[in-house]
Amino acid sequence: METPGSPLERISGAPLRERWLDLEARLRAMPNVLIGFSGGADSALLAAAARRVLGRARVKACIAVGPSLPARELREARAFAARLDIELSEYPATEFSNPAYVANGPDRCFHCKADLFAHLARFAADAPPGSVLLYGGNLDDTSDYRPGRRAAAEAGARAPLAEAGLTKADVRALSRALGLPTADKPAQPCLSSRIPYGQAVTPEKLAAVEAGEELLAALGFREFRLRHYADPERGDLARLELTTADRDALLPEQRVKLAADLRALGFARMEIDPGGFRPGNLNSVLTPEVRFGFGERTQVEDHKIPKPTPNP
Repeated sequence: METPGSPLERISGAPLRERWLDLEARLRAMPNVLIGFSGGADSALLAAAARRVLGRARVKACIAVGPSLPARELREARAFAARLDIELSEYPATEFSNPAYVANGPDRCFHCKADLFAHLARFAADAPPGSVLLYGGNLDDTSDYRPGRRAAAEAGARAPLAEAGLTKADVRALSRALGLPTADKPAQPCLSSRIPYGQAVTPEKLAAVEAGEELLAALGFREFRLRHYADPERGDLARLELTTADRDALLPEQRVKLAADLRALGFARMEIDPGGFRPGNLNSVLTPEVRFGFGERTQVEDHKIPKPTPNP
């Protein structure tokens, strides 16, 4: 039954309302929760739903602070937690102490998430008994290349959004119903995702990428990527992925200034990718054996995550 203050009346369609109630029921069955929080749309909805269902005392969110998290994202995560009165703990990420992470192979995300859940496990040791580790994976993630999900499975962490059958579109629709500021927030994967596989990830590269993307944000762009290609012979390349509208709106004089500003950040060259804005673009170099044979447990059996409907 709908509870006071529930967003049910603002959710369009019975199937989505049922999935929301499923999410609430799953959370209600948990004594306490510890959420790996990034401030993105998925983890924000999960944190907001947990806060509504369990109350403040039974919900804790944790965010890793390090070179791969843009300062803008950290500010927004803090503001979101304060707005919803969610306890947010910050800790220094330590993935750079792992040579496998720095080497930036196709399993980099596994090593990053393994670091995350190792920290969360330590937080859980000091949390009330029965605390459940959660993260913001949605159903769409289960059909994508997400090696971090294996780290989550090994840590015993759960993804209630996926378990309830919520897709990314559902996450955004529910976030609008709840009035969350993250409803239409563009996806913002960690800065390390801007470095091609096989090229080492360093704090210096990530700082240059972050500063370069701040230049793009200052131009009013919302969806973009700056890919960092190291080239010892010709100098590092900043390859920009922009939407068609943003690319067409970029004036010649703005391009000249942008190239100069990027040179000041250490990029010898700038290119605008003719393929446009493509989230996950760097995964295109991976073979099917790597993309679909990483050996990750999917948790479909463990927590009854619905299998995603294949794209036509």
